[in-house]
Amino acid sequence: MSKKLSGFPEFLPRERIVEQQVLDHLRRTFELHGFANVETRAVEPLDVLLRKGEIDKEVYAVKRLAADPAEPAELALHYDLTVPFARYVLENAGKLEFPFRRWQIQKVWRGERPQQGRFREFTQADIDIVARDVLPFHFDVEVARVMAEALAGLPIPRATLQISNRKILEGFYLGLGVADPTAVMQVVDKLDKVPAERIRELLLEQGLDAPQAERILALAEIVTTDTSFVQRVEALGVEHELLAEGLAELAQVVKGASDVDGVTVTADLRIARGLDYYTGTVFETRLEGWEHLGSICSGGRYDELAKDRRSTYPGVGISLGVSRLLVPLALAASRSVPSAVLVAVDAEESRSISDTIAGALRYRDIPTEVAPAAAKFGKQIQYAEKRGIPYVWFPPSSVKDIRSGEQVDADPTTWTPPLEDLTPTILTKEQLS
Repeated sequence: MSKKLSGFPEFLPRERIVEQQVLDHLRRTFELHGFANVETRAVEPLDVLLRKGEIDKEVYAVKRLAADPAEPAELALHYDLTVPFARYVLENAGKLEFPFRRWQIQKVWRGERPQQGRFREFTQADIDIVARDVLPFHFDVEVARVMAEALAGLPIPRATLQISNRKILEGFYLGLGVADPTAVMQVVDKLDKVPAERIRELLLEQGLDAPQAERILALAEIVTTDTSFVQRVEALGVEHELLAEGLAELAQVVKGASDVDGVTVTADLRIARGLDYYTGTVFETRLEGWEHLGSICSGGRYDELAKDRRSTYPGVGISLGVSRLLVPLALAASRSVPSAVLVAVDAEESRSISDTIAGALRYRDIPTEVAPAAAKFGKQIQYAEKRGIPYVWFPPSSVKDIRSGEQVDADPTTWTPPLEDLTPTILTKEQLS
């Protein structure tokens, strides 16, 4: 038996059903808002991937087996879906209608150390809105709302969508006289993992004085569920044109997304995002009771991720780590197969009767399978029980709910199970135990 590869999750059937239902929900939500689906290739030029942010130690290079070992790799598996999407937009700009609204669900690969919630291969679900040259700010609000609606409809603990704006941070730092705002942002972005005292030390090591460091930390402590963060930032006594612009933008996003039921939306000025292509709104998301997982959904606005000689293609997007979300939560379906009905077989000679009944049920979109062998009915019922199939049909016209024991006469051309039994339901870890 081969050794299991760490960081490459594989689901059992009951877990895979959950993943499929989650992906179906995401697709429906995205398409209800007019997003079109695209799929991009698995590999990108290595130099392109290494150009975007601090990820040079996380990519998987790709080489042919027959290649010269001394020959450097030119391709690598993509580590997210945003960089490939930027390339896709540039290559197809003449065929796309802008603003272009895209959803994409694919595998991505990162060569990092596997741990809870972090994998080497995992599924991401992205939405982006991209325009040519100018992207109106209201799309930032829309992307936040769409993902909030998607999260609210999932069988997961309550999510908190944390929103910030890099203009606030950059403008605040410039107003303080900081020479390199980006370097400070990268330090502040570590606040969830590093104690505030250590962050203060790192800021001082960058040449900031103690009063500057204190006000930077004070800014990072501001978290509100409404637009009151504006007054709290202004009370810190720092002024800059970029800061004012960022505060106005963040207020719009928080106000525009805060009425989505089932999700908490906060203005959180700790959030900066590590990748260097973000220019304005930034998002992160954490689950109630599962904060140790870190952000399961993140993104932001990027004004110059994609550009050619004629145009710039600004965009705003957000990405949900589906595997990062589902694997730790250990959700599973109520049954291991889609089947709602098992049609029993009296005898192998009469299997065609069972096949006809199954066909009539399937014709009306009732997932149905036929018993694999003409065993005693008790064994056929046990077969259904092991798989969680709720109904057994006894030819020609009797169906039994094997959970309650209730059995009724029925016609396969008209009988329908209750809606809640038609597809597997998702159970939490507690419900399964």
